[in-house]
Amino acid sequence: PALASQSAGITGVSHCVLSGCAIIVRGQPRGGPPPERQINLSNIRAGNLARRAAATQPDAKDTPDEPWAFPAREFLRKKLIGKEVCFTIENKTPQGREYGMIYLGKDTNGENIAESLVAEGLATRREGMRANNPEQNRLSECEEQAKAAKKGMWSEGNGSHTIRDLKYTIENPRHFVDSHHQKPVNAIIEHVRDGSVVRALLLPDYYLVTVMLSGIKCPTFRREADGSETPEPFAAEAKFFTESRLLQRDVQIILESCHNQNILGTILHPNGNITELLLKEGFARCVDWSIAVYTRGAEKLRAAERFAKERRLRIWRDYVAPTANLDQKDKQFVAKVMQVLNADAIVVKLNSGDYKTIHLSSIRPPRLEGENTQDKNKKLRPLYDIPYMFEAREFLRKKLIGKKVNVTVDYIRPASPATETVPAFSERTCATVTIGGINIAEALVSKGLATVIRYRQDDDQRSSHYDELLAAEARAIKNGKGLHSKKEVPIHRVADISGDTQKAKQFLPFLQRAGRSEAVVEYVFSGSRLKLYLPKETCLITFLLAGIECPRGARNLPGLVQEGEPFSEEATLFTKELVLQREVEVEVESMDKAGNFIGWLHIDGANLSVLLVEHALSKVHFTAERSSYYKSLLSAEEAAKQKKEKVWAHYEEQPVEEVMPVLEEKERSASYKPVFVTEITDDLHFYVQDVETGTQLEKLMENMRNDIASHPPVEGSYAPRRGEFCIAKFVDGEWYRARVEKVESPAKIHVFYIDYGNREVLPSTRLGTLPPAFSTRVLPAQATEYAFAFIQVPQDDDARTDAVDSVVRDIQNTQCLLNVEHLSAGCPHVTLQFADSKGDVGLGLVKEGLVMVEVRKEKQFQKVITEYLNAQESAKSARLNLWRYGDFRADDADEFGYSR
Repeated sequence: PALASQSAGITGVSHCVLSGCAIIVRGQPRGGPPPERQINLSNIRAGNLARRAAATQPDAKDTPDEPWAFPAREFLRKKLIGKEVCFTIENKTPQGREYGMIYLGKDTNGENIAESLVAEGLATRREGMRANNPEQNRLSECEEQAKAAKKGMWSEGNGSHTIRDLKYTIENPRHFVDSHHQKPVNAIIEHVRDGSVVRALLLPDYYLVTVMLSGIKCPTFRREADGSETPEPFAAEAKFFTESRLLQRDVQIILESCHNQNILGTILHPNGNITELLLKEGFARCVDWSIAVYTRGAEKLRAAERFAKERRLRIWRDYVAPTANLDQKDKQFVAKVMQVLNADAIVVKLNSGDYKTIHLSSIRPPRLEGENTQDKNKKLRPLYDIPYMFEAREFLRKKLIGKKVNVTVDYIRPASPATETVPAFSERTCATVTIGGINIAEALVSKGLATVIRYRQDDDQRSSHYDELLAAEARAIKNGKGLHSKKEVPIHRVADISGDTQKAKQFLPFLQRAGRSEAVVEYVFSGSRLKLYLPKETCLITFLLAGIECPRGARNLPGLVQEGEPFSEEATLFTKELVLQREVEVEVESMDKAGNFIGWLHIDGANLSVLLVEHALSKVHFTAERSSYYKSLLSAEEAAKQKKEKVWAHYEEQPVEEVMPVLEEKERSASYKPVFVTEITDDLHFYVQDVETGTQLEKLMENMRNDIASHPPVEGSYAPRRGEFCIAKFVDGEWYRARVEKVESPAKIHVFYIDYGNREVLPSTRLGTLPPAFSTRVLPAQATEYAFAFIQVPQDDDARTDAVDSVVRDIQNTQCLLNVEHLSAGCPHVTLQFADSKGDVGLGLVKEGLVMVEVRKEKQFQKVITEYLNAQESAKSARLNLWRYGDFRADDADEFGYSR
């Protein structure tokens, strides 16, 4: 039987050389790692290789190489590894050891390996063998030749130079790695533990080290409690993949780092880089903790892994990409940045015009460290109170606002419910955002203005440039940047003046004097109401745009939702897109009762009030008259009116005749008509009824009251809305026509009596629906608002009250004569005469020193103005009222004069 097996050799591939006389041969792989057999060479003996003492036996000692054992192994390794061989089995011990012959090539005609070893003096013939068969004779001849040629062990000396000085441990692994400066080290791979961990013999110093491939991990063999091993899926395949390519091959290793006694490195073989191959074939995954030391560039590894993921190879067979269910156009797009929400999120405007919130992948904004860092009584203002939050926001704002960016969605983080410690999160779109090729998240992290989130190894929901983020963070830590700095944290003491009337009052003159101040728009409440941050003054203010009437937005009042006026949302959006988080300049002119500043805002040289009027999203307010922007506002309004869009959609042009004479006429027209003064307002405007139509009003009132008496309104059935006409029961118990001006609550409705000009706050129970027979179509509102021409109403509250009291005393509820002098954005300016004496009421106020003269340049008014100025001089010399401390205007004209 022995002869039979001898003639028919078995072929295989030489896989591993255990020693000079033991070889492992493997078959062909079919759907998995192939079978292996250990063949011991018959009839010869080679030296034993060194063995390390078993860790389990404390007394055991390491045994060194026998002389010439290593050269014998090397001779075979170089000759056989990876080559096809043919072997025959001659006998088998009871323990299952197989002895036989090995030939290089496909059949027994190839080189006989045992003979070659003996001929080189690297093995000896076993004694006691019968020398009467051809094989034995051949071995004897070989041995004689080797002795004669003094080869190998037959050479001079005891062969001690062939014994390796093996080093199983390294004193200082970190230093050892650094001393090689990432220069390739020659090595032989001695053992493959799993696809990504090997034992290597480093040459020429014979260090035996465990090398873990930097940046990756293959499935492994888990040690069970009973000592058996269970492979994870694809562990055996991955191991064979590495083994068949590297086991016992000559390679070069780049030592990159160390982890305990294990070295992290990259193995280079003439046929390629095993790290990248394993990834590409789906035998390994990238690992964050060691990918950073991979010297050939982490992105190469991630790309190789991506290649396998996309093809769902091996360990990725069930892989689903985080953005798999997104359309290509939703995965990658260009968008314009409209707002920076905080240090890791932005709002962008897509080409479709929609807005979308994008979170920067894998980074975490600055946050408060530790508990109780915050005073419980103080409201936390994250932007200013969390260290580096403001710097992070500013960095993003300056770099991105209004710019186009490239967005690559990395993953969608699903919504998560609130837990004990964490608030609820809505779904987030996380993406890598770049501008001009710069990854914004990376820039933030490298400045120490954000940190990188650490993930579970198998968590794929992360930035597509995760390694760059980690590297940027390492740099920031090393250089002590931002959050990683040892310096004192920057503190932002920002005063919030918005809505604080006291503070605002103190601050107003300062801002008025400043002229144009720099500001950043922090928030847009509506088209004309903003919150500004003034960097020089480090304060926040509420700012209202001067000179315009912007449609009011919807408001939620207690017990009532007030609808917004048409185009209020468009105006808000317009202002937002133009100025939100932009750097602007503001000129503060005044403030309102609530501590909001009023003035002009300029963005890139354009006046926002004018822009809103130009785009038909606001009307000009009469208060703009005295400003230097009045002309541009009016011409913008004219142009907008012509287009009849938005707020001017229902605009009807006024017949031109009425206005023309006032503008063109060089003579002042004086055609006084009798009127009845019904009401005088706190700012010295007054309401009059036309005496000629007075009888019509009386008749209407009488009919209306009879009508109401016969059908009294059901109390509480009327729901008032702003701007509606209604009937209201006045203090005298009578019903009058009114208009709802404001709905504060059902108990507080602000009404304006349209035929008399007075205002009142009433409960809705005292209101009712206005019967159609008595609407303003039947008889227009009878009270018309006017202001005095040629005078300036004092800004000082007390002085103004004096003037108003005097007028109320003289003309309220009396008949006067009225002449329109000139029109104005608010209401016509007129002169009034007492019906009996024909004395000029306004002139009388000037004579009393209760008001000042408003000098107008028009030719036709010069005569009247002169008369008024003379009256002013006499009041001044008599030191009446305003003039009791002399002429106060010389140095403080702005403060007391009328500069609205």
